[in-house]
Amino acid sequence: MEDQIAIWLDQFGEFLPYIVNGVKALVILIVGWILAAAVARMVRKRIEGAKRIDPTVGSFISSIVRWVLIAVVLITVLNIFGIEATSLVAMLGAATLAIGLALQGTLSDLAAGFMIILFRPYRNGQYIAIDGTAGTVKEINLFFTELATPDNVQIVVPNGKAWGAIITNWSHHATRRVDIVMGIDYSDDMDKAIEVMLDMARADARVHDDPEPWAKVTNLGDSSVDITMRMWADAADYWDLKFEFTKGLKAAFDEAGLSIPFPHRTLYVKSDEGDVVNVARASDA
Repeated sequence: MEDQIAIWLDQFGEFLPYIVNGVKALVILIVGWILAAAVARMVRKRIEGAKRIDPTVGSFISSIVRWVLIAVVLITVLNIFGIEATSLVAMLGAATLAIGLALQGTLSDLAAGFMIILFRPYRNGQYIAIDGTAGTVKEINLFFTELATPDNVQIVVPNGKAWGAIITNWSHHATRRVDIVMGIDYSDDMDKAIEVMLDMARADARVHDDPEPWAKVTNLGDSSVDITMRMWADAADYWDLKFEFTKGLKAAFDEAGLSIPFPHRTLYVKSDEGDVVNVARASDA
């Protein structure tokens, strides 16, 4: 019995260094992972707090810092098990082709991330559309761009897809043109309608004087004379002006005695002799 116990102790003694190394590696891995995230957050806050540095750069650099620290942690863990960094580099060098083929999409996203940060087609907080998918940019990191739709749905776009797609940025310029189209009846006074629209635009302090508001008859429709007004404003005021003027012009037209027609049809019913015996007007609505 004592001999058996001695054998077990000898076997346990042989495995003890591996157990200790395993525990050490696990502790280093957990602590390193948490520390990498904490340092990345600290770097991001410091960069975003600097007035001279674009906040978009903060998320990108913090992502780089996090992954570099994780790589250091992994190398440290491998060293605990006797795998030297030089040996690891040699192994990776021998497997470069296989790794490149397996991770070509990830490497493409990584390269595209650097291109996005370098050329700045969009930044954090801007409202953009990537190949038709629209949202506000929340974060740009090494591998993907995170968007949030107006109803707060998360959209994750790989950087490779973003860089290779058509990007529409509604927030890039400080000013935007607001177009309002109003239709009036053919019997209404077109000049009066134009004056009503321009007076409302000139009275709003958010509308820029240069370029000055512009209103012209732009279309003779089936049921209405369409008048388009164009005015320039700060990009932040675009939607408020769009909604308020759509409602306000309806009220202003009503007050001025201008009608906004709806599509309708006039039906003529003739007798066998060709005389009109009935006339009716029907709405298309």
